[in-house]
Amino acid sequence: MADPSSYRPKPGQIPDSPGVYRFRDEHRRVIYVGKAKSLRQRLASYFQDITNLHPRTATMVTTAASVEWTVVSTEVEALQLEYSWIKEYDPRFNVKYRDDKSYPYLAVTMNEEFPRVQVMRGQKKKGVRYFGPYGHAWAIRDTVDLLLRVFPVRTCSAGVFKNAERTGRPCLLGYIGKCAAPCVERVSPEEHRELAEDFCEFMTGRTGTYIRRVERQMADAAEDMEYEKAARLRDDVGALKKAMEKSAVVLADATDADLIALAEDELEAAVQIFHVRGGRVRGQRGWVTDKVEAVTSGDLVEHALQQLYGEESGDSVPKEVLVPALPEPIEPVQEWLTERRGSNVSLRIPQRGDKKALMETVARNAQQSLVLHKTKRASDLTTRSRALEEIAEALELDGAPLRIECYDISHLQGDDVVASMVVFEDGLARKSEYRRFQIKGFEGQDDVRSMHEVLTRRFKRYLSDKEKTGEWDAEGEQESLTEEDGRPKRFAYPPQLVVVDGGQPQVAAAQRALDELGIDDIAVCGLAKRLEEVWVPGDDDPVILPRTSEGLYLLQRVRDEAHRFAITYQRAKRAKRFKAGPLDAVPGLGDARKQTLIKHFGSVKRLRSATIDQICEVPGIGRKTAEAIVVALAGAVPAGPAVNTATGEIIEDEEPVSAGASEERRGQET
Repeated sequence: MADPSSYRPKPGQIPDSPGVYRFRDEHRRVIYVGKAKSLRQRLASYFQDITNLHPRTATMVTTAASVEWTVVSTEVEALQLEYSWIKEYDPRFNVKYRDDKSYPYLAVTMNEEFPRVQVMRGQKKKGVRYFGPYGHAWAIRDTVDLLLRVFPVRTCSAGVFKNAERTGRPCLLGYIGKCAAPCVERVSPEEHRELAEDFCEFMTGRTGTYIRRVERQMADAAEDMEYEKAARLRDDVGALKKAMEKSAVVLADATDADLIALAEDELEAAVQIFHVRGGRVRGQRGWVTDKVEAVTSGDLVEHALQQLYGEESGDSVPKEVLVPALPEPIEPVQEWLTERRGSNVSLRIPQRGDKKALMETVARNAQQSLVLHKTKRASDLTTRSRALEEIAEALELDGAPLRIECYDISHLQGDDVVASMVVFEDGLARKSEYRRFQIKGFEGQDDVRSMHEVLTRRFKRYLSDKEKTGEWDAEGEQESLTEEDGRPKRFAYPPQLVVVDGGQPQVAAAQRALDELGIDDIAVCGLAKRLEEVWVPGDDDPVILPRTSEGLYLLQRVRDEAHRFAITYQRAKRAKRFKAGPLDAVPGLGDARKQTLIKHFGSVKRLRSATIDQICEVPGIGRKTAEAIVVALAGAVPAGPAVNTATGEIIEDEEPVSAGASEERRGQET
């Protein structure tokens, strides 16, 4: 625990200007990012008597080991930079909203020559129009199915589209009138794009225009006695109205707005957002966060706005945003939203009427979301804390092991020997920190030597990074443990506990590796599968944790995850080796030229019998490469004949056969 006075900036060193500041811990990880209208006044508030600070703020400043800042011109720039740094560094003491699910969107790929309507999840892509989010994917498909009568936009995948182009025959939707079939040129690219734009206009809430237009066309058709066309247009009107009925009118004045509501307690906060377009609720989403910093309701609203609109622009930012509390100050946030949209955005608290009533509904949803989240997570938080405490007590550690690394060795009868390293922080898997290793020091099966090699390599890298960037140099300055792009170096952070999959021999090998490197502040233990015994270095008897122990359960989860990660990697390596063919040994021969060779000769068997001059006839193959191909195929063991096990008939091989398939075939013969 650091003393804040040890890294407090000197008086007058901090500028009295708007800016963004970062607190870093002893390993140079960014643990908190904040912005301020006056950096001098804001940072001074962190270096007062710790007893006067909020408990969460006190924890942050005592965890930090340094502070740095960047001066900007305006508060809006500070807001933008703060959002960028929070997204980049993921600081542990900043409020971070977690989506409680991956919401589906209705997406129109306007960045393609023939735009496609589809369901999309995850990161938004440039050039794609999004509508939603929706609670369920089936709700999107139902809506699209109704609207395709009026806006027959392409919905097929790229593969289906190309196949239709090749055959000159559209898919079923093209035959039943729910696709304009641009794949067979029934409409031009320009006409199809116009259909997609009309579809997007309708989805943005401009529904009345299209319904009135279709009704006029229906009346004109009836007047001209084109009754079949009038009947079809009548059905189109019905489809449009039915699609509109799926979202009830909540604001009578056809407002475009987002409503944000909060539900919070001392530890957590839930946010609910209703997206209203054309007076109808077009989407809903929710987030939950731990209140790891001292924040007001206005601060939570500001963080929600950053999360919601940080990657958006144009019409994705509505004209009106209704919130339960205003950020302080409001002007930079409102100006930032206006910049994102490109026109004025109103940020306010609804006071009366339909908007206030709808805000109350959103608030009830937020409260229910918080209750549901706490019901799911309360036992999990308690369990993880108890598990870490039990591990610390059983292994006689100085504190709870907040970072645990587990190692496992995997192989198949001594072949493809690999190892895995998985990381758990605060009892939860940190998959971005997982690493995998190939055993390089020797060949064959020896789990103990493999474990020693892996631990040696991992902590040599840690010591190397620490020597370069983590130690105080002669000038008294400490450099960053992050790469130039801001990401942490791969092995920069040490664990408090190393767990190995195995018993005494593996534990002894791991401890020997640490001792040889002079590392004495990392605990080691092993978990043996047979009786789930916990072994520690130097003890002849294992530590026995009760079967109902949460600490044992956590160690089992860590060990099982390491085993899963190792065996997945080992199987992938084995599969890749089995798929390798004799042409893989030819230097400089890529996949394209391999395919050209096989296509020219028809099979590896025929290629093997070809002369150098015949191989040189293949486009792109020179004489030197042809000679290398002949040498490689001459050294490869040719595949034996395949046998039909039902008839005994020998089947001639005219298809290319990989080395793995050859082995399998010879196994069938025997």
